[in-house]
Amino acid sequence: MQSQFTALCAAADGTSVVVENVFENRFRHVPELVRMGADILLHGRTAVIRGVPRLHGADVAARDLRGGAALVLAALAANGQTTVRGTGYIDRGYERLERMLGGLGARIKRHEETHGKKEPEAGTTA
Repeated sequence: MQSQFTALCAAADGTSVVVENVFENRFRHVPELVRMGADILLHGRTAVIRGVPRLHGADVAARDLRGGAALVLAALAANGQTTVRGTGYIDRGYERLERMLGGLGARIKRHEETHGKKEPEAGTTA
């Protein structure tokens, strides 16, 4: 849940510190959150997160299951449209995620890519 918690902290008031003591390379979602306007500094296994008033839509890529889920959650909280690529990671752990979140009011669409894989587009409109 560290990835999802990091995404939450990116949109929360104040400064948060997240330390990853279990796995290496678990902050691969951070550069993607930064593309969305997050203010995050990495120092080894520690992330210093300064909350921003609002994230914005961007073209981002999932690098693993949990990081991908974090990007979808960040996209739902962001202004504008976000495209999340690399959804194969997300699909391995969250079956029909767009349908479940759609039942809660999220607007998520899957689009065909030129190489034939489906990719979701998630976001909110301002």
